[in-house]
Amino acid sequence: MGQSNLVSKVYFPRLVIPLSATISGIIDFAVAFVILLGMMMWFGIAPTWGALALPLFIILTLLTALSVGLWLSALNVRYRDVVYVVPFLIQFWMFASPVAYPVSLVPEKWRLLYSLNPMAGVIEGFRWALLGKASPDFGIIAVSTGVVIVLLIGGIVYFKRMERTFADLV
Repeated sequence: MGQSNLVSKVYFPRLVIPLSATISGIIDFAVAFVILLGMMMWFGIAPTWGALALPLFIILTLLTALSVGLWLSALNVRYRDVVYVVPFLIQFWMFASPVAYPVSLVPEKWRLLYSLNPMAGVIEGFRWALLGKASPDFGIIAVSTGVVIVLLIGGIVYFKRMERTFADLV
């Protein structure tokens, strides 16, 4: 952890570290979103009324990143090898999420299990809101949102419990 002196010498809310890492991604998102809007205008794709739901999907994305960040940062303090597993986890998660394929390719009997991936609902929601695809499966979005809430609450509880030992382990 790059802030080891800060964590061990001065008290501050340590939750700020994973929160700042999550919020800093907003700048990357904003730049990419402006480029996406420019490309949509270039190719003549007009956003639909679903674009009004974009703030909800952005918040859901941020909460997903924060919840995973809380878990991984607390685990990384305790087990230093977590940092080496994260790139593989991200790559696996990308292929397990409907980034390059729509959820409709997943067989119907597996969709409930597939919707346990917190990003499945987010990505489908972005596709619907920006590209005007057919109405997304709101069941998948609801299950994904529930998983994000459980991950976030569990991440906060685990992070707070581990926070007491951070200074000793860093």
